[in-house]
Amino acid sequence: MTQREDLIQYLLRLGDSALIQGQRLCEWCGRAPALEEELALMNVGLDLVGQARNWLDYAAELLEDGRDADHLAFRRDERAYRNLLLVEQPNGDYAVTITKQFFYDAWHFQVLHGLSQSSDERVAGIAAKALKEVTYHLRRSGEWVERLGDGTEESHQRMLAAIRDIWRFTVELVNGDDLEQRLFEAGIAPNPAEIAAAWKSKVADIFASATLPMPEPASYFYLNGRKGLHTEHLGLLLAEMQFLQRAHPDASW
Repeated sequence: MTQREDLIQYLLRLGDSALIQGQRLCEWCGRAPALEEELALMNVGLDLVGQARNWLDYAAELLEDGRDADHLAFRRDERAYRNLLLVEQPNGDYAVTITKQFFYDAWHFQVLHGLSQSSDERVAGIAAKALKEVTYHLRRSGEWVERLGDGTEESHQRMLAAIRDIWRFTVELVNGDDLEQRLFEAGIAPNPAEIAAAWKSKVADIFASATLPMPEPASYFYLNGRKGLHTEHLGLLLAEMQFLQRAHPDASW
């Protein structure tokens, strides 16, 4: 791949992951355990959708094939998505949602921090703006992990169950690939090894405060969202998210 092609794929990874995580959070609308939490979840979700637009806008400009961010979001098939496997998993109970959000936030924060120093000025600008929002996201989800993990016996057990269910999908957060390494060497993206180490350290610190055991590192998983190999859950999510745009393409309101 050329560096331009690498960057397009990387932008799709960032945009798709933010978009799908935002969509999952917005599924809590009208279902959250408390009104305050519903508002907080919606705000985080909207932050992520806004970040996704910025990344997908840039990807569309580089693609130069007539597609825009909306087309990339709503008119691609499942295999064309490059999001993390973690974010496409169902919400489950609130412990699962918080666990997913925390794992993603801890990774997202480190990635954006590194990207804010990118040699690509457009990437650095988008990342710096998003980092302000994600700093709050991480603080919030980390505090919830501590609250639930070190709360009642039931909340503790639910967190243990959530970690068991979700942990295997963290393999993509701590294992970079050749594309990320090439962009790091070009000064565009952060060092994948440093991202992995920082993520592990943050998770270990929060788990210690939450009285939760730190699992062994996730090993190989047969699917890979970065290559378009997803779980069955993404197709169902896209069927709902994309329905209107596919039913009425190029409609205006």
